[in-house]
Amino acid sequence: MIVAIVGPTGVGKTKLSVELAKKYNAVIINCDAMQVYKDLNIGTAKIKEEEKEGIPHYLFDFVEVERNYTVFDYQKDARMLLEKFKDENIILVGGTGLYLKALLYDYIFSEEEDTDYSMYTNEELKEMCLQKDETCDIHVNNRRRLIRFLQRKEERNYSKPLYDFQIIGLTTDREKLYDIINKRVDKMIEEGLVEEVKSFYDKKIISKALMTGIGYKELYEYFDGIISFEEAVSKIKQNSRHYAKRQYTFFNHQLPVTWFTVDYENFQNTIQEVEEFIEMKES
Repeated sequence: MIVAIVGPTGVGKTKLSVELAKKYNAVIINCDAMQVYKDLNIGTAKIKEEEKEGIPHYLFDFVEVERNYTVFDYQKDARMLLEKFKDENIILVGGTGLYLKALLYDYIFSEEEDTDYSMYTNEELKEMCLQKDETCDIHVNNRRRLIRFLQRKEERNYSKPLYDFQIIGLTTDREKLYDIINKRVDKMIEEGLVEEVKSFYDKKIISKALMTGIGYKELYEYFDGIISFEEAVSKIKQNSRHYAKRQYTFFNHQLPVTWFTVDYENFQNTIQEVEEFIEMKES
């Protein structure tokens, strides 16, 4: 049995994954693009050791932060685990929809080229992109996307599922979700997010994870003196809310999700509702 738990940031996926893993004697595999990285703990809301309750967890906290871990890397690693545990129950949990789609469907990548484009102007990069694909609409000033477009080899995005699985989505109303997100950011600050990010900043570590990860990129701007601390916290909350909206869009358009509205007054009700659905599907 393969069950994936998805939903926007902060909705309760981690808690449900542990409860289902205990119920079905399952292993848990991460499906969050940021939680693969070592030492990015507070800002990614990574599960704490005591919260695992003895359940085996995989693809968490194993990639050096300086490394660029790609969807292609995740697909290879996670499929190896699906093969390894094919005779056991598996819970996939995380909010990165593209990782889940690349894992479960006939989604074929080629590794990116490692070509150095630093000597080219933006205009030259744009022209090269148009030569590669005349429909390329990346803006000439978006240098990073232009380079990634040139480095990317062909990929095929098929919708054929490779496994039998169920995708469970947790949701709540927008006002409640935004309140959860805002309070979650405040809690991260209390737990030491600033110190966590400062440890990387002081080591002068510049990597894709730190420059794109919500909670990390904003505090780097604060440490650089570009924005105030209050502005950084506000931007973390705002970017987290925007990310939640993008997550919903991807899940609703790209994956066959069965949604469950979370009962935050009694989370056990949500657990029971999801378990009944799983058992009905498996029977």
